Amino acid sequence: MRSFNELHSIDEVNQFKDNHQLALLFISRPNCSVCHGLLPQVKELMEDYPAIKLGHVNADEVQEIKGYFTIFTVPVILVFVEGKEYVREARIVHMDLFDQKINKIYKNLIG
Repeated sequence: MRSFNELHSIDEVNQFKDNHQLALLFISRPNCSVCHGLLPQVKELMEDYPAIKLGHVNADEVQEIKGYFTIFTVPVILVFVEGKEYVREARIVHMDLFDQKINKIYKNLIG
């Protein structure tokens, strides 16, 4: 299963999203049961999309992430295409719909 790059600052997050054509950012907190349940599902789904780079941010560690991306709850999944946000999913993520959104972007960019 693919692993996520741990990002520890806003600067690292910006470099991550700006330096990859396709980037997924998973924002969570350690005591969030929904986060812990969703992360393995996202990891499994991302097996089908190897060109998407994966990043993880602990919102307790990087507290400014909330204001930076206007986040009100966790988990949040942000998908960036060439540094621009294209998909945002928060809290309860319907994996089949999320997969459809990712697949459409992926096919248009990667083929």
